[in-house]
Amino acid sequence: MKKVIRVSQISVPLAHTKEQILKKACALSQIPAKKVLDMQIIKQSVDARKKDALSYTYTVHLVVDEHQKVKKNPAHVQEVHPVKYQIPAKPENASDIKAAVIGAGPAGLFAAYELAQCGLCPQVYERGKAVEERQQDVETYWSEGSLNPESNVQFGEGGAGTFSDGKLNTLVKDKFGRSRYVLETFVKFGAPEDILYVAKPHVGTDVLRNVVTQMRQEIIRLGGTFHFSSKVTDLRMKDGNMCAIEINGQEWHEVSHLVLAIGHSARDTFEMLYERQIPMAAKSFAVGMRVEHPQEMINHSQYGTDADMSLLPTATYKLTHQASNGRGVYSFCMCPGGFVVNASSEPQRLAVNGMSYRKRDSHNANSAIIVSVTPEDYPDGSHPLSGVAFQRDLEEKAWNLAKGKVPQQLFGDFEQGKVSTGYGSFESCVKGQHDFANLREIFPEALNEAFCEGMHAYGRKIVGFDRADCILSGVESRTSSPVRIHRDETFQSEIRGLYPCGEGAGYAGGIMSAAMDGLKVAEAILQQEMK
Repeated sequence: MKKVIRVSQISVPLAHTKEQILKKACALSQIPAKKVLDMQIIKQSVDARKKDALSYTYTVHLVVDEHQKVKKNPAHVQEVHPVKYQIPAKPENASDIKAAVIGAGPAGLFAAYELAQCGLCPQVYERGKAVEERQQDVETYWSEGSLNPESNVQFGEGGAGTFSDGKLNTLVKDKFGRSRYVLETFVKFGAPEDILYVAKPHVGTDVLRNVVTQMRQEIIRLGGTFHFSSKVTDLRMKDGNMCAIEINGQEWHEVSHLVLAIGHSARDTFEMLYERQIPMAAKSFAVGMRVEHPQEMINHSQYGTDADMSLLPTATYKLTHQASNGRGVYSFCMCPGGFVVNASSEPQRLAVNGMSYRKRDSHNANSAIIVSVTPEDYPDGSHPLSGVAFQRDLEEKAWNLAKGKVPQQLFGDFEQGKVSTGYGSFESCVKGQHDFANLREIFPEALNEAFCEGMHAYGRKIVGFDRADCILSGVESRTSSPVRIHRDETFQSEIRGLYPCGEGAGYAGGIMSAAMDGLKVAEAILQQEMK
Protein backbone atom coordinates (compact mmCIF):
# COMPACT_ATOMS: atom_id res chain seq x y z
CA MET A 1 0.00 0.00 0.00
CA LYS A 2 1.04 3.58 -0.63
CA LYS A 3 0.09 6.98 0.73
CA VAL A 4 0.26 10.47 -0.72
CA ILE A 5 1.86 13.38 1.09
CA ARG A 6 1.03 16.91 0.00
CA VAL A 7 3.92 19.35 0.44
CA SER A 8 3.25 23.02 -0.25
CA GLN A 9 5.06 26.36 -0.18
CA ILE A 10 8.21 24.94 -1.76
CA SER A 11 10.26 27.95 -2.86
CA VAL A 12 12.98 27.61 -5.50
CA PRO A 13 14.92 30.08 -7.69
CA LEU A 14 13.60 30.98 -11.14
CA ALA A 15 16.28 28.75 -12.67
CA HIS A 16 15.82 25.36 -11.05
CA THR A 17 15.50 21.64 -11.70
CA LYS A 18 12.96 19.02 -10.71
CA GLU A 19 15.62 17.52 -8.45
CA GLN A 20 15.77 20.80 -6.49
CA ILE A 21 12.00 20.72 -6.00
CA LEU A 22 12.21 17.14 -4.72
CA LYS A 23 15.09 17.99 -2.37
CA LYS A 24 13.15 20.88 -0.81
CA ALA A 25 9.97 18.78 -0.51
CA CYS A 26 11.89 16.04 1.24
CA ALA A 27 13.48 18.54 3.60
CA LEU A 28 10.09 19.99 4.58
CA SER A 29 8.52 16.56 5.13
CA GLN A 30 11.71 14.89 6.46
CA ILE A 31 11.26 12.04 4.01
CA PRO A 32 14.52 10.67 2.55
CA ALA A 33 14.57 11.15 -1.23
CA LYS A 34 15.30 7.45 -1.73
CA LYS A 35 11.99 6.64 -0.01
CA VAL A 36 9.95 8.68 -2.47
CA LEU A 37 8.34 6.38 -5.01
CA ASP A 38 7.02 9.18 -7.19
CA MET A 39 6.58 12.97 -7.19
CA GLN A 40 3.75 14.77 -8.95
CA ILE A 41 3.74 18.55 -9.36
CA ILE A 42 0.30 19.86 -8.39
CA LYS A 43 0.76 23.60 -8.61
CA GLN A 44 3.39 26.07 -9.79
CA SER A 45 3.16 29.83 -9.36
CA VAL A 46 5.44 32.85 -9.44
CA ASP A 47 6.16 34.59 -6.13
CA ALA A 48 6.58 38.23 -7.18
CA ARG A 49 6.12 39.89 -3.81
CA LYS A 50 9.78 40.90 -3.82
CA LYS A 51 10.70 42.16 -7.27
CA ASP A 52 14.43 41.82 -6.52
CA ALA A 53 14.04 38.19 -5.42
CA LEU A 54 11.53 36.53 -7.73
CA SER A 55 11.02 32.80 -7.21
CA TYR A 56 8.74 29.91 -8.07
CA THR A 57 6.51 28.30 -5.46
CA TYR A 58 5.42 24.67 -5.82
CA THR A 59 2.97 22.25 -4.29
CA VAL A 60 3.75 18.57 -4.91
CA HIS A 61 2.44 15.14 -4.03
CA LEU A 62 5.02 12.65 -2.77
CA VAL A 63 4.05 8.99 -3.09
CA VAL A 64 5.60 6.89 -0.33
CA ASP A 65 5.13 3.53 1.38
CA GLU A 66 2.24 3.52 3.86
CA HIS A 67 4.65 2.89 6.76
CA GLN A 68 6.91 5.83 5.92
CA LYS A 69 7.14 8.34 8.78
CA VAL A 70 6.35 11.94 7.85
CA LYS A 71 6.86 15.24 9.67
CA LYS A 72 3.31 16.57 9.35
CA ASN A 73 2.63 20.29 9.46
CA PRO A 74 -0.90 21.44 8.57
CA ALA A 75 0.50 24.52 6.82
CA HIS A 76 3.04 22.69 4.65
CA VAL A 77 2.89 18.89 4.94
CA GLN A 78 -0.13 16.63 5.22
CA GLU A 79 -1.41 13.27 4.05
CA VAL A 80 -4.10 13.55 1.36
CA HIS A 81 -6.38 11.24 -0.54
CA PRO A 82 -6.63 12.61 -4.09
CA VAL A 83 -10.03 12.21 -5.71
CA LYS A 84 -9.98 10.52 -9.10
CA TYR A 85 -12.92 11.11 -11.37
CA GLN A 86 -15.04 8.01 -11.87
CA ILE A 87 -16.61 7.48 -15.28
CA PRO A 88 -20.22 6.30 -14.79
CA ALA A 89 -21.23 2.70 -15.40
CA LYS A 90 -22.35 1.63 -18.85
CA PRO A 91 -26.14 1.13 -19.17
CA GLU A 92 -27.18 -2.30 -20.44
CA ASN A 93 -29.08 -0.75 -23.34
CA ALA A 94 -26.41 1.85 -24.12
CA SER A 95 -26.28 1.31 -27.87
CA ASP A 96 -30.07 1.70 -28.17
CA ILE A 97 -30.25 5.08 -26.43
CA LYS A 98 -30.98 7.94 -28.84
CA ALA A 99 -28.78 10.72 -27.48
CA ALA A 100 -27.93 13.86 -29.42
CA VAL A 101 -25.63 16.76 -28.57
CA ILE A 102 -26.26 20.19 -30.08
CA GLY A 103 -23.00 22.12 -30.26
CA ALA A 104 -19.35 21.01 -30.40
CA GLY A 105 -17.89 23.53 -27.96
CA PRO A 106 -16.30 22.34 -24.71
CA ALA A 107 -19.65 21.53 -23.07
CA GLY A 108 -20.88 19.53 -26.05
CA LEU A 109 -17.58 17.80 -26.69
CA PHE A 110 -17.17 16.61 -23.11
CA ALA A 111 -20.79 15.50 -22.89
CA ALA A 112 -20.35 13.51 -26.11
CA TYR A 113 -17.00 12.10 -24.95
CA GLU A 114 -18.49 10.87 -21.67
CA LEU A 115 -21.52 9.35 -23.37
CA ALA A 116 -19.36 7.63 -25.96
CA GLN A 117 -17.08 6.18 -23.29
CA CYS A 118 -20.17 4.72 -21.60
CA GLY A 119 -21.26 2.87 -24.72
CA LEU A 120 -23.74 5.34 -26.15
CA CYS A 121 -23.32 6.47 -29.74
CA PRO A 122 -24.05 10.20 -29.48
CA GLN A 123 -24.99 12.17 -32.57
CA VAL A 124 -23.20 15.54 -32.44
CA TYR A 125 -24.77 18.34 -34.49
CA GLU A 126 -22.70 21.51 -34.98
CA ARG A 127 -24.05 24.47 -36.93
CA GLY A 128 -20.54 25.52 -37.95
CA LYS A 129 -17.77 23.69 -39.76
CA ALA A 130 -15.01 21.35 -38.61
CA VAL A 131 -12.14 23.27 -37.07
CA GLU A 132 -9.87 22.90 -40.11
CA GLU A 133 -12.38 24.55 -42.48
CA ARG A 134 -13.52 26.98 -39.81
CA GLN A 135 -9.97 28.30 -39.47
CA GLN A 136 -9.93 29.22 -43.16
CA ASP A 137 -13.28 31.06 -42.89
CA VAL A 138 -12.06 33.04 -39.88
CA GLU A 139 -8.77 34.02 -41.55
CA THR A 140 -10.68 35.11 -44.66
CA TYR A 141 -13.00 37.25 -42.57
CA TRP A 142 -10.13 38.94 -40.78
CA SER A 143 -8.28 39.70 -44.01
CA GLU A 144 -11.19 40.50 -46.35
CA GLY A 145 -14.16 41.31 -44.10
CA SER A 146 -16.37 38.63 -45.65
CA LEU A 147 -18.42 37.11 -42.79
CA ASN A 148 -19.81 33.59 -42.89
CA PRO A 149 -22.67 33.72 -40.33
CA GLU A 150 -22.40 29.97 -39.70
CA SER A 151 -18.60 29.61 -39.56
CA ASN A 152 -16.75 32.27 -37.62
CA VAL A 153 -15.13 33.03 -34.25
CA GLN A 154 -18.37 32.12 -32.45
CA PHE A 155 -19.67 29.15 -34.45
CA GLY A 156 -17.88 25.95 -35.38
CA GLU A 157 -16.13 22.98 -33.87
CA GLY A 158 -14.48 23.85 -30.57
CA GLY A 159 -16.85 26.71 -29.80
CA ALA A 160 -16.00 30.36 -29.18
CA GLY A 161 -13.06 29.39 -26.96
CA THR A 162 -11.16 27.95 -29.93
CA PHE A 163 -10.21 31.47 -31.03
CA SER A 164 -9.25 32.79 -27.61
CA ASP A 165 -6.39 32.46 -25.18
CA GLY A 166 -7.51 28.95 -24.28
CA LYS A 167 -7.49 29.69 -20.55
CA LEU A 168 -8.23 26.67 -18.36
CA ASN A 169 -8.74 28.19 -14.93
CA THR A 170 -12.05 27.95 -13.08
CA LEU A 171 -13.55 28.96 -9.75
CA VAL A 172 -15.94 25.99 -9.75
CA LYS A 173 -15.62 23.83 -6.62
CA ASP A 174 -14.63 20.32 -7.60
CA LYS A 175 -14.97 17.59 -4.98
CA PHE A 176 -15.54 14.90 -7.63
CA GLY A 177 -12.33 15.39 -9.63
CA ARG A 178 -13.99 16.68 -12.80
CA SER A 179 -11.59 19.61 -13.16
CA ARG A 180 -8.50 17.41 -13.03
CA TYR A 181 -10.14 14.96 -15.41
CA VAL A 182 -10.84 17.71 -17.95
CA LEU A 183 -7.22 18.88 -17.81
CA GLU A 184 -5.92 15.30 -18.13
CA THR A 185 -8.20 14.81 -21.13
CA PHE A 186 -6.79 17.90 -22.81
CA VAL A 187 -3.26 16.57 -22.20
CA LYS A 188 -4.27 13.15 -23.54
CA PHE A 189 -5.31 14.80 -26.81
CA GLY A 190 -2.27 16.98 -27.29
CA ALA A 191 -2.24 19.87 -24.81
CA PRO A 192 1.07 20.56 -23.00
CA GLU A 193 1.45 18.75 -19.67
CA ASP A 194 2.13 21.94 -17.75
CA ILE A 195 -1.59 22.79 -17.80
CA LEU A 196 -1.93 20.21 -15.02
CA TYR A 197 -0.09 22.38 -12.54
CA VAL A 198 0.61 25.98 -13.60
CA ALA A 199 -1.39 28.49 -11.57
CA LYS A 200 -3.08 30.03 -14.63
CA PRO A 201 -3.08 27.30 -17.29
CA HIS A 202 -3.73 28.06 -20.92
CA VAL A 203 -3.47 26.09 -24.15
CA GLY A 204 -3.36 28.80 -26.81
CA THR A 205 -5.61 28.91 -29.84
CA ASP A 206 -3.04 27.23 -32.12
CA VAL A 207 -2.68 24.16 -29.87
CA LEU A 208 -6.35 24.01 -28.92
CA ARG A 209 -7.42 23.43 -32.52
CA ASN A 210 -5.42 20.22 -32.67
CA VAL A 211 -6.77 19.08 -29.29
CA VAL A 212 -10.33 19.55 -30.53
CA THR A 213 -9.60 17.56 -33.69
CA GLN A 214 -8.06 14.66 -31.73
CA MET A 215 -10.99 14.62 -29.33
CA ARG A 216 -13.48 14.45 -32.17
CA GLN A 217 -11.62 11.51 -33.73
CA GLU A 218 -11.71 9.61 -30.42
CA ILE A 219 -15.45 10.19 -29.99
CA ILE A 220 -15.96 8.82 -33.51
CA ARG A 221 -13.77 5.79 -32.71
CA LEU A 222 -15.97 5.13 -29.68
CA GLY A 223 -19.11 5.15 -31.82
CA GLY A 224 -20.17 8.79 -31.95
CA THR A 225 -21.04 10.65 -35.16
CA PHE A 226 -20.40 14.29 -36.07
CA HIS A 227 -22.61 16.34 -38.36
CA PHE A 228 -21.17 19.74 -39.32
CA SER A 229 -23.07 22.61 -40.96
CA SER A 230 -26.08 21.16 -39.13
CA LYS A 231 -28.13 23.67 -37.14
CA VAL A 232 -31.04 22.63 -34.96
CA THR A 233 -34.00 24.61 -36.27
CA ASP A 234 -36.93 23.08 -34.40
CA LEU A 235 -37.89 20.70 -31.61
CA ARG A 236 -40.73 18.19 -31.41
CA MET A 237 -42.15 17.22 -28.04
CA LYS A 238 -44.86 14.76 -27.07
CA ASP A 239 -46.54 14.64 -23.66
CA GLY A 240 -43.82 16.87 -22.22
CA ASN A 241 -40.96 14.71 -23.52
CA MET A 242 -38.35 15.30 -26.21
CA CYS A 243 -38.94 13.12 -29.22
CA ALA A 244 -37.27 14.69 -32.29
CA ILE A 245 -35.14 17.55 -33.62
CA GLU A 246 -35.18 19.29 -36.97
CA ILE A 247 -31.85 20.01 -38.67
CA ASN A 248 -31.43 22.86 -41.17
CA GLY A 249 -35.20 23.12 -41.59
CA GLN A 250 -35.15 19.95 -43.68
CA GLU A 251 -34.89 16.65 -41.82
CA TRP A 252 -36.11 15.24 -38.52
CA HIS A 253 -34.21 12.87 -36.22
CA GLU A 254 -35.65 10.96 -33.29
CA VAL A 255 -34.00 11.68 -29.96
CA SER A 256 -34.76 10.74 -26.35
CA HIS A 257 -31.97 12.76 -24.70
CA LEU A 258 -30.92 16.14 -26.13
CA VAL A 259 -27.90 18.01 -24.76
CA LEU A 260 -28.43 21.67 -25.59
CA ALA A 261 -24.86 23.06 -25.61
CA ILE A 262 -25.48 25.83 -28.13
CA GLY A 263 -23.02 28.49 -26.87
CA HIS A 264 -23.63 32.08 -25.78
CA SER A 265 -24.08 33.52 -29.30
CA ALA A 266 -26.76 31.23 -30.74
CA ARG A 267 -29.36 33.99 -30.81
CA ASP A 268 -31.53 32.47 -33.52
CA THR A 269 -31.64 29.22 -31.54
CA PHE A 270 -32.65 31.15 -28.41
CA GLU A 271 -35.50 32.62 -30.44
CA MET A 272 -36.63 29.19 -31.64
CA LEU A 273 -36.56 27.84 -28.06
CA TYR A 274 -38.60 30.83 -26.87
CA GLU A 275 -41.18 30.18 -29.60
CA ARG A 276 -41.37 26.57 -28.43
CA GLN A 277 -42.02 27.87 -24.91
CA ILE A 278 -38.88 26.39 -23.39
CA PRO A 279 -38.62 28.13 -19.97
CA MET A 280 -35.85 30.74 -19.89
CA ALA A 281 -35.09 34.17 -18.48
CA ALA A 282 -32.84 37.15 -19.17
CA LYS A 283 -29.76 37.26 -16.96
CA SER A 284 -27.10 39.76 -15.98
CA PHE A 285 -23.73 39.88 -17.76
CA ALA A 286 -21.20 42.61 -18.60
CA VAL A 287 -20.11 44.68 -21.59
CA GLY A 288 -17.19 46.93 -22.37
CA MET A 289 -14.11 47.19 -24.55
CA ARG A 290 -10.80 45.50 -25.21
CA VAL A 291 -7.87 47.53 -23.91
CA GLU A 292 -4.28 47.11 -25.13
CA HIS A 293 -1.02 47.99 -23.40
CA PRO A 294 2.58 47.15 -24.26
CA GLN A 295 3.24 43.70 -22.81
CA GLU A 296 6.61 44.98 -21.57
CA MET A 297 4.76 47.50 -19.37
CA ILE A 298 2.72 44.71 -17.76
CA ASN A 299 5.83 42.54 -17.32
CA HIS A 300 7.67 45.39 -15.58
CA SER A 301 4.71 46.12 -13.32
CA GLN A 302 4.28 42.52 -12.22
CA TYR A 303 7.91 41.35 -12.12
CA GLY A 304 10.10 44.47 -11.97
CA THR A 305 12.26 46.05 -14.65
CA ASP A 306 15.21 43.66 -14.22
CA ALA A 307 13.31 40.36 -14.41
CA ASP A 308 14.69 37.65 -16.70
CA MET A 309 11.68 36.98 -18.92
CA SER A 310 13.30 33.87 -20.36
CA LEU A 311 12.58 32.21 -16.99
CA LEU A 312 9.09 33.63 -16.43
CA PRO A 313 5.63 33.31 -17.99
CA THR A 314 4.29 36.35 -19.83
CA ALA A 315 2.76 38.51 -17.08
CA THR A 316 -0.98 38.70 -16.50
CA TYR A 317 -3.30 40.71 -14.29
CA LYS A 318 -6.78 40.50 -12.78
CA LEU A 319 -8.47 43.71 -11.73
CA THR A 320 -11.78 44.67 -10.11
CA HIS A 321 -13.38 47.95 -9.04
CA GLN A 322 -16.71 49.04 -7.64
CA ALA A 323 -17.65 52.28 -9.36
CA SER A 324 -19.28 55.15 -7.50
CA ASN A 325 -22.49 54.68 -9.52
CA GLY A 326 -22.78 51.09 -8.24
CA ARG A 327 -21.50 49.34 -11.37
CA GLY A 328 -18.95 46.56 -11.08
CA VAL A 329 -15.95 47.10 -13.37
CA TYR A 330 -13.48 44.29 -13.93
CA SER A 331 -10.95 42.77 -16.29
CA PHE A 332 -12.09 39.72 -18.21
CA CYS A 333 -10.33 37.16 -20.41
CA MET A 334 -6.92 38.81 -20.13
CA CYS A 335 -4.69 37.79 -23.05
CA PRO A 336 -0.97 38.37 -22.38
CA GLY A 337 1.05 38.64 -25.57
CA GLY A 338 -2.17 38.38 -27.53
CA PHE A 339 -4.37 39.92 -30.20
CA VAL A 340 -7.72 41.68 -30.36
CA VAL A 341 -9.93 39.82 -32.82
CA ASN A 342 -13.10 40.65 -34.73
CA ALA A 343 -15.44 38.05 -33.22
CA SER A 344 -18.66 38.99 -35.03
CA SER A 345 -21.25 36.40 -36.00
CA GLU A 346 -24.13 38.45 -37.42
CA PRO A 347 -24.16 40.75 -40.46
CA GLN A 348 -23.96 44.49 -39.65
CA ARG A 349 -23.19 43.79 -35.99
CA LEU A 350 -19.67 43.90 -34.58
CA ALA A 351 -18.16 42.25 -31.50
CA VAL A 352 -14.54 41.78 -30.41
CA ASN A 353 -12.67 39.28 -28.27
CA GLY A 354 -9.09 38.51 -27.24
CA MET A 355 -6.87 35.71 -28.51
CA SER A 356 -3.39 34.39 -27.74
CA TYR A 357 -1.20 31.73 -29.30
CA ARG A 358 0.57 29.22 -27.09
CA LYS A 359 3.76 31.30 -26.95
CA ARG A 360 1.92 34.51 -26.02
CA ASP A 361 4.60 36.42 -27.90
CA SER A 362 2.88 39.42 -29.51
CA HIS A 363 4.11 42.82 -28.28
CA ASN A 364 0.79 43.77 -26.63
CA ALA A 365 -1.27 42.62 -23.68
CA ASN A 366 -5.02 42.94 -24.01
CA SER A 367 -7.99 42.41 -21.75
CA ALA A 368 -11.67 43.21 -21.77
CA ILE A 369 -12.50 45.90 -19.25
CA ILE A 370 -16.20 45.37 -18.73
CA VAL A 371 -19.03 46.92 -16.75
CA SER A 372 -21.88 44.94 -15.20
CA VAL A 373 -25.38 45.22 -16.67
CA THR A 374 -28.64 43.73 -15.42
CA PRO A 375 -32.10 43.17 -16.93
CA GLU A 376 -33.00 46.64 -15.64
CA ASP A 377 -30.67 48.03 -18.34
CA TYR A 378 -32.38 46.12 -21.17
CA PRO A 379 -35.20 47.50 -23.34
CA ASP A 380 -37.73 45.16 -21.67
CA GLY A 381 -35.99 43.32 -18.84
CA SER A 382 -38.97 41.06 -18.25
CA HIS A 383 -38.64 39.48 -21.70
CA PRO A 384 -36.31 36.44 -21.77
CA LEU A 385 -34.51 37.72 -24.87
CA SER A 386 -34.15 41.35 -23.78
CA GLY A 387 -30.43 40.83 -23.06
CA VAL A 388 -29.97 39.67 -26.65
CA ALA A 389 -31.67 42.86 -27.87
CA PHE A 390 -29.34 44.91 -25.65
CA GLN A 391 -26.27 43.18 -27.11
CA ARG A 392 -27.47 43.64 -30.67
CA ASP A 393 -28.06 47.34 -30.16
CA LEU A 394 -24.46 47.84 -28.95
CA GLU A 395 -23.06 45.74 -31.78
CA GLU A 396 -25.05 47.61 -34.43
CA LYS A 397 -23.68 50.90 -33.11
CA ALA A 398 -20.13 49.49 -33.17
CA TRP A 399 -20.58 48.25 -36.76
CA ASN A 400 -21.95 51.60 -37.94
CA LEU A 401 -19.17 53.60 -36.29
CA ALA A 402 -16.42 52.12 -38.48
CA LYS A 403 -18.52 50.73 -41.34
CA GLY A 404 -17.94 47.12 -40.39
CA LYS A 405 -14.34 47.48 -39.26
CA VAL A 406 -13.25 47.16 -35.62
CA PRO A 407 -13.72 50.69 -34.16
CA GLN A 408 -10.76 51.87 -32.07
CA GLN A 409 -9.89 54.90 -29.95
CA LEU A 410 -7.15 55.98 -27.57
CA PHE A 411 -8.26 56.19 -23.95
CA GLY A 412 -7.38 59.87 -23.64
CA ASP A 413 -9.56 60.66 -26.65
CA PHE A 414 -12.35 58.44 -25.31
CA GLU A 415 -12.48 60.55 -22.17
CA GLN A 416 -12.78 63.70 -24.30
CA GLY A 417 -15.25 62.16 -26.75
CA LYS A 418 -13.15 62.80 -29.86
CA VAL A 419 -12.00 60.51 -32.65
CA SER A 420 -8.31 59.54 -32.50
CA THR A 421 -6.12 60.45 -35.47
CA GLY A 422 -3.41 57.85 -34.89
CA TYR A 423 -1.80 55.51 -32.40
CA GLY A 424 0.46 56.74 -29.64
CA SER A 425 3.77 55.16 -28.72
CA PHE A 426 2.75 51.60 -29.70
CA GLU A 427 0.67 49.93 -32.41
CA SER A 428 -2.43 47.80 -31.99
CA CYS A 429 -2.31 44.01 -32.31
CA VAL A 430 -5.61 43.32 -34.00
CA LYS A 431 -6.90 40.50 -36.21
CA GLY A 432 -9.34 42.07 -38.62
CA GLN A 433 -9.77 45.36 -40.41
CA HIS A 434 -10.00 48.37 -38.07
CA ASP A 435 -10.44 52.15 -38.04
CA PHE A 436 -10.74 55.01 -35.57
CA ALA A 437 -14.13 56.13 -34.25
CA ASN A 438 -15.71 57.61 -31.13
CA LEU A 439 -16.49 54.56 -28.99
CA ARG A 440 -18.20 56.74 -26.40
CA GLU A 441 -21.26 56.81 -28.69
CA ILE A 442 -21.86 53.07 -28.21
CA PHE A 443 -22.72 52.86 -24.51
CA PRO A 444 -25.14 54.53 -22.12
CA GLU A 445 -23.28 57.30 -20.29
CA ALA A 446 -23.49 55.49 -16.94
CA LEU A 447 -21.37 52.69 -18.42
CA ASN A 448 -18.87 55.14 -19.93
CA GLU A 449 -18.45 56.83 -16.54
CA ALA A 450 -17.93 53.52 -14.73
CA PHE A 451 -15.43 52.41 -17.39
CA CYS A 452 -13.33 55.57 -17.04
CA GLU A 453 -13.44 55.42 -13.26
CA GLY A 454 -12.30 51.79 -13.38
CA MET A 455 -9.43 52.59 -15.74
CA HIS A 456 -8.10 55.28 -13.40
CA ALA A 457 -8.49 52.99 -10.39
CA TYR A 458 -6.41 50.36 -12.21
CA GLY A 459 -3.84 53.04 -13.04
CA ARG A 460 -3.20 53.29 -9.31
CA LYS A 461 -2.47 49.56 -9.21
CA ILE A 462 -0.54 49.16 -12.48
CA VAL A 463 1.39 52.29 -13.42
CA GLY A 464 0.42 53.37 -16.93
CA PHE A 465 -2.80 51.35 -17.13
CA ASP A 466 -4.79 54.56 -17.69
CA ARG A 467 -2.23 56.08 -20.04
CA ALA A 468 -3.71 58.35 -22.69
CA ASP A 469 -2.51 56.16 -25.58
CA CYS A 470 -3.98 52.93 -24.22
CA ILE A 471 -5.82 51.44 -27.22
CA LEU A 472 -9.53 50.66 -26.92
CA SER A 473 -11.49 48.40 -29.29
CA GLY A 474 -15.23 47.88 -29.22
CA VAL A 475 -17.45 46.30 -28.50
CA GLU A 476 -16.91 43.44 -26.01
CA SER A 477 -20.47 42.15 -25.69
CA ARG A 478 -20.19 38.34 -25.60
CA THR A 479 -18.73 37.93 -22.10
CA SER A 480 -21.39 35.39 -21.16
CA SER A 481 -24.85 34.31 -22.20
CA PRO A 482 -27.60 36.93 -21.82
CA VAL A 483 -30.05 34.05 -21.25
CA ARG A 484 -30.51 31.29 -18.68
CA ILE A 485 -32.46 28.26 -19.88
CA HIS A 486 -34.04 26.74 -16.80
CA ARG A 487 -33.19 23.23 -15.63
CA ASP A 488 -33.91 21.29 -12.43
CA GLU A 489 -31.80 19.09 -10.15
CA THR A 490 -31.81 16.35 -12.82
CA PHE A 491 -30.28 18.89 -15.27
CA GLN A 492 -33.42 18.74 -17.41
CA SER A 493 -35.77 21.43 -18.60
CA GLU A 494 -39.42 20.99 -17.72
CA ILE A 495 -39.39 19.22 -21.09
CA ARG A 496 -38.10 15.81 -20.08
CA GLY A 497 -35.08 14.69 -22.05
CA LEU A 498 -33.96 18.27 -22.80
CA TYR A 499 -30.71 19.16 -21.01
CA PRO A 500 -29.65 22.85 -21.15
CA CYS A 501 -25.87 22.76 -20.86
CA GLY A 502 -22.78 24.94 -20.72
CA GLU A 503 -22.23 28.64 -21.23
CA GLY A 504 -25.02 29.26 -23.72
CA ALA A 505 -27.61 27.90 -21.30
CA GLY A 506 -26.24 30.12 -18.53
CA TYR A 507 -24.45 27.48 -16.45
CA ALA A 508 -20.78 28.08 -17.21
CA GLY A 509 -18.29 30.85 -17.80
CA GLY A 510 -15.29 29.64 -19.79
CA ILE A 511 -13.76 26.50 -21.26
CA MET A 512 -13.25 24.63 -17.98
CA SER A 513 -16.61 25.26 -16.36
CA ALA A 514 -18.36 24.49 -19.66
CA ALA A 515 -16.48 21.20 -20.05
CA MET A 516 -17.29 20.25 -16.46
CA ASP A 517 -20.95 21.07 -17.04
CA GLY A 518 -20.88 18.81 -20.08
CA LEU A 519 -19.69 15.98 -17.84
CA LYS A 520 -22.44 16.70 -15.29
CA VAL A 521 -25.13 16.58 -17.95
CA ALA A 522 -23.76 13.33 -19.40
CA GLU A 523 -23.78 11.86 -15.88
CA ALA A 524 -27.41 12.96 -15.47
CA ILE A 525 -28.40 11.22 -18.71
CA LEU A 526 -26.67 8.02 -17.63
CA GLN A 527 -28.36 8.16 -14.22
CA GLN A 528 -31.75 8.45 -15.91
CA GLU A 529 -31.01 5.38 -17.99
CA MET A 530 -29.81 3.37 -14.99
CA LYS A 531 -33.12 3.82 -13.13
